[in-house]
Amino acid sequence: MSEFALPPAFIYLLGALIVPFLRGRFRQVFALAVPVVAFCNYFLIEKGVHWEYQLLDFNLILGRADAWSLIFLNIFTVLSFCGILYILKENKALDLSAGLLYAGSAMGVVMAGDLITLFLFWEMLTLGAVMCLIARRTAASGKAAYRYLLVHILGGVVLLAGLMIHLANGGSVAFDKIELSGLGAWLIFIGFGVNCAWPVLGAWLTDTYPEASIGGVVFMATYTTKTAVYVLARTFPGEDLLIWIGMAMATIPIFYAVIENDLRRVLAYSLINQVGFMVVGVGLGTALSLNGTAAHAYCHILYKALLFMSIGSVIYRTGKSKATELGGLYKYMPWTCIFCCIGAASISAFPMFSGFVSKSMIMSTAAKENQVIVWLALLFASAGVFHHAGIKIPFFAFFSHDSGLRPKEAPLNQLLAMGIVAFLCIFVGTFPNAFLYKMLPNVEAVYEPYTVAHVTDQLALLLFSALAFTLLMRAGLYPAEIRSTNVDFDWFYRKGGKVIYMVFDKTLNAANRIGSKIFIDGIAKRSSKFFESGASNIAGCVMTPIWSMQGHQSEQIKKQRDLLTRKIQRDAFPIGLTAFFAIILLGLLVVAVLIKQ
Repeated sequence: MSEFALPPAFIYLLGALIVPFLRGRFRQVFALAVPVVAFCNYFLIEKGVHWEYQLLDFNLILGRADAWSLIFLNIFTVLSFCGILYILKENKALDLSAGLLYAGSAMGVVMAGDLITLFLFWEMLTLGAVMCLIARRTAASGKAAYRYLLVHILGGVVLLAGLMIHLANGGSVAFDKIELSGLGAWLIFIGFGVNCAWPVLGAWLTDTYPEASIGGVVFMATYTTKTAVYVLARTFPGEDLLIWIGMAMATIPIFYAVIENDLRRVLAYSLINQVGFMVVGVGLGTALSLNGTAAHAYCHILYKALLFMSIGSVIYRTGKSKATELGGLYKYMPWTCIFCCIGAASISAFPMFSGFVSKSMIMSTAAKENQVIVWLALLFASAGVFHHAGIKIPFFAFFSHDSGLRPKEAPLNQLLAMGIVAFLCIFVGTFPNAFLYKMLPNVEAVYEPYTVAHVTDQLALLLFSALAFTLLMRAGLYPAEIRSTNVDFDWFYRKGGKVIYMVFDKTLNAANRIGSKIFIDGIAKRSSKFFESGASNIAGCVMTPIWSMQGHQSEQIKKQRDLLTRKIQRDAFPIGLTAFFAIILLGLLVVAVLIKQ
């Protein structure tokens, strides 16, 4: 490795810290220069283990460079440049810092060679995502940020508990394959699953992504779930349970996406659908399926970013994202429409587009392994994603009815960002062997996407899916786009969370108040008061019978006690009293010595 190479994460984290202190054009140039420098740094990193540090008994590795980490580092770096370029015109410090922090945290995860380093950068991802949500500066985005934070703090606590149990039971700190046995491994598994947006655990994604800023959602769609796929591929490859989890992810969101009105929420559902393919690939665990997971993550980042960018540009110009409020924009935003259609073709796996050369690896593996149910589920999911992302998104945003909106085309920086990503979608899909396949982790698993069977099968699937959409629309049977809110599992922490909080407030907080009254306001307060005047009380008790024997009356005794208390509080003990207590103490010591002998 060249001596000039730096840990990629540090380049971005340093940039995120500096950006708020810059102003005007300097801030724009600097923010865009950070991913450029990082991309140059990428080519200086050679395969191997780099940047090792010792912390107590643990060996921390900030740079494990191999085929797995480098392919994710490549696409993360490319998208960081495109994402910064996309939001450059607004020149908002929070947006730019959030994007750089988010990218740097994700790169820290994929380059980590140990579980401790992984966890530290894993938690930083949450901060980047929350900043992307806050950057929109609306009441809804603020609430979404709070929910996102709570969910991912819980996931982080589960992951941390799993790591601690894993290490306490003699497990290795190395970031490698973990056997799914024992409480620690299961907690790690679930902790990763939260970020991967598994069913039940992943409602946070569709709840929060649509509320992010138009640039923030591009970073969110790129980093969180893909880093989760990466760590699953590292730690639990070949785990059968992941096949069924991935199947659920690939199929269930389709039904929500078909009836969803908010187009960014449709894209959020389709994101879960596509991540489901990757999780299935990890679960199958063969060389080809793992290659398919890596390739599909690379391609998915491209076309999903492009789709979010195109809808983000529509929001930027119109302020609207719902299908019922859009339509007919192809006349006024032609380039944005073209880029959206390229993203739609890519996610639908049209030949010569990126999705065509990656998704089929996973489906081919399912067929070769005689996983008939899995193959059929993925086939259904492929047809479904063509309906809701390949057709629905561009159709209702740019075609359909005339909404009466007359917006300008997207700003130049947004068009340039979308143009770069659209070019990569086509280039990767057209020449996979010249670029993408060379970076895959298992070079021995050879795959040729452009066979007659694959091309004709995919075209037939897309043709009949398009025909079904057309017939349903013509017959009036396709679910109407209506203003509504679809209820997902997020209902439990939106509504049920309030009930849980009320129950805890009435029980645990009530018990806390009672305990505080008894122990803090009662025992502790009285004990404090006693010890505050303890010496004077003890001295008064000792001297009272002596004063009585001297013939003092009760009134005189009370005055003597008050005088004694004041003197003791001023540390002005009478000589006789001091001597008296000294003699008593000396006598007690003599008795103790005699008893010991």
